[in-house]
Formats: sequence, structure tokens, C-alpha cells
Amino acid sequence: MESVRILVIDDEEAIGNVIKDYLEAQGYEVFWAEDGLSAIDMFQRINPDLIILDLMLPGKSGFDVCKELRKDSNVPVIMLTAKSDEIDRVLGLELGADDYVTKPFSLRELAARVKAVLRRVGKGVEDQRDVLKVGDIAVDVEGHQVTVSGREVALTPTEFSILLFLAERPGRVASRLQLVNASLGEAYVGYERSIDTHVSNLRKKIEDDPANPKRLQTVYGVGYKLVP
Repeated sequence: MESVRILVIDDEEAIGNVIKDYLEAQGYEVFWAEDGLSAIDMFQRINPDLIILDLMLPGKSGFDVCKELRKDSNVPVIMLTAKSDEIDRVLGLELGADDYVTKPFSLRELAARVKAVLRRVGKGVEDQRDVLKVGDIAVDVEGHQVTVSGREVALTPTEFSILLFLAERPGRVASRLQLVNASLGEAYVGYERSIDTHVSNLRKKIEDDPANPKRLQTVYGVGYKLVP
């Protein structure tokens, strides 16, 4: 089956790379453009099957890019916006966008939207697995497996749940309470400090130097975040 090509257009390199890595792990061929002008040029060269388009772009806005694309192409477009204003969403859809996702979003939500839109136009990937990638960490959700730089690491169910929650929101801080709810459940609310022990054990398995963590970082007074 021919690979499905996705063009991600976002001026924030960190977001573009995280989306690219995640969708590539899902089996797609992904390209990234940082502004509207380069996006139009890349679109003409690679002929993508779907576009993920940020509205807030420098120079040529996402609205302008969408209008230009729609002059001679029906390629599916999913819009990204940091705005929750209904007017922006409606305008984007009226210009021809097929769906929208409001920032901040989880990568799994975005992937689900991508899959749904591609299904509507009769495209998809075979043997697709739900794999989250953050830097050199890969979390196979279905297989309940984690690799770091290609090396498989064995995690307890609680450690896996913590890592999964953070991997779904790379670069975003999660509080201890959020991690308790995600990994242990509401019955353990009030035991937020127990998360520190689980995080410490998790670091011993995924960090090169657990005493100086680079991947699973502490945000003092707030919680933890997973970074590429």
C-alpha cells in the first residue's frame, strides 16, 4: 500500500517536530513547513494526502493558505488554532477545512482526527499501531511496551500509566494530582506525594543519569513534564 503523506504547517518548530515524530510512528510519511509561503511550495512538490494547518502563521496566515489551496485542490485540511473563538472555527470550515483541533491538544486526539478524515476520503495506513514518540522514547500503547533509544525497558503498570499520560502531552506540565488520577485513580487522591517515588523509579529506567534527568523533568512547585 502506498504511504500516506501528511504536510504539517506550524511556525513552532517544537510542535511541528512532535507532531511529525508521533504521526511517523503511526505509519504516515510526514513533512513539516514553518510558514505559509514555504508550505505552498512544499505542497506543490510532495502532493500530500492531508494537511495539518496552524491558523496563526507569520506572513501568510492559515486562512490565506487554506484559500489558496482550495483554488485547485480538495486535499483534506485539519486546522490547528490556539483560539477557542467560534468565529475562527466557522470561518476555517467555511474556507474548506475538514476539521479543527484547538490547542492545547493531545497527540492521540489529533491522530484520531487524522484517521477519521483520511477514512472519509478512502485513505489510511495498514497495520497501524498507537505509538507515542517523544524524542527517543517510544510508548506502544496497545503492546504496553516502552523503548528508549531502541532499548526496551520494563515498567510497572503505574510507571507505564504515568509515562503514557506525560507522553500524550509532551512539554506540558502535569501536576501530581493529575498523575495520581491517571495512574492510580481517584481513590488515591490525597496521596499525591507517592507519585514522586514512582517518578524516581521511572527515571532509573529511562534516564541516562537519573540524578540529572533530561527527559522526565521536574517543574518545582507544579509537577512533571516529559520533553524530547
